[in-house]
Amino acid sequence: MNAEVYINADAVALEAAKLIANEARESVAARGTFVMAVSGGKTPWIMLRDLAQEDVPWNGVHVVQVDERVAPDGDPDRNLTHLRESLLEHAPLRPEQIYAMPVESGNIEAACAQYASTLETIAGSPPVLDLVHLGLGPDGHTASLVPGDPVLDMKDADVALTGIYQGRQRMTLTYPIINRARLVLWLVTGSEKAGMLTRLMAGDSSIPAGRVRAVKALVLTDCRGAEQVDRNSQTEVA
Repeated sequence: MNAEVYINADAVALEAAKLIANEARESVAARGTFVMAVSGGKTPWIMLRDLAQEDVPWNGVHVVQVDERVAPDGDPDRNLTHLRESLLEHAPLRPEQIYAMPVESGNIEAACAQYASTLETIAGSPPVLDLVHLGLGPDGHTASLVPGDPVLDMKDADVALTGIYQGRQRMTLTYPIINRARLVLWLVTGSEKAGMLTRLMAGDSSIPAGRVRAVKALVLTDCRGAEQVDRNSQTEVA
């Protein structure tokens, strides 16, 4: 896995948007659709606003969620709230092209299976996502795959419910579906992530992020995030 290093988080977001737009064009040309899974975070929301300005074959795009907090619709804790604000309000994307994790369901366990079925409908059985965007937490988590959670060992479901993490239970994609993705795009910015990024790049499977083994993966980071990364695995782009 290599890391491309940019001057700041805004530059990372812009480059990610360009890369996603290119992947979308290639995927729609080859298969007729482009299915991408999006995580939350400040840099990703900038990325999505930048993506709205790119040349994207929007009619063929399907946007799914990597993870979501169990919270009411419109809650500022919900990734969906920011996803709609960042992308739906700026891009010619129809609301039905964004597939919200059904975390408001009265039966949240059944809702996980429901979302897995939705993914099969749009991405095949088993579902193969064209692109999965991931972030990296200072504790080594990615998606809502957090240290010590039983979900880390789940092998027979693509969508699962976690325990309480930072005050919220979450619905998350699991390793099986993430690892089937055609491309995993990591966005890692900020000096607080530097140590964990080094471990991710080294393939440290003792952290949740280190257990992601996609066919193809790329890290986009900023100068602060790359502080401790081996220079031999870096490409300084801007």
